[in-house]
Amino acid sequence: MDKESFINAVSYNEKGLVPVITQDYNTGEVLMLAWMNEEALRQTLEKKRMVYYSRSRKTLWMKGETSGHFQNLVSISIDCDGDTLLAKVIQEGAACHTGNRTCFFRSIE
Repeated sequence: MDKESFINAVSYNEKGLVPVITQDYNTGEVLMLAWMNEEALRQTLEKKRMVYYSRSRKTLWMKGETSGHFQNLVSISIDCDGDTLLAKVIQEGAACHTGNRTCFFRSIE
């Protein structure tokens, strides 16, 4: 699928956003869940680094821009319904803003 066909296949929600599950390419570990709008997806594909949409700040942000913990894009896939993306990345440093490797570091006993 070419880039434009991929972008056009995405079913954004009523706010123009789509969830993105970000996974470590080497280990398969789920690192985080974030959101993208069309421009974030375009920039991600262009820069080969993950660019997300911040719902709280209402702006785009490149993961690692301030922390140095970039996510280098290896591949991105769309699910069968077109309403969720799966990005496989090479993670530099921690994925979570808390400093943890993944945002999913808490579990029930």
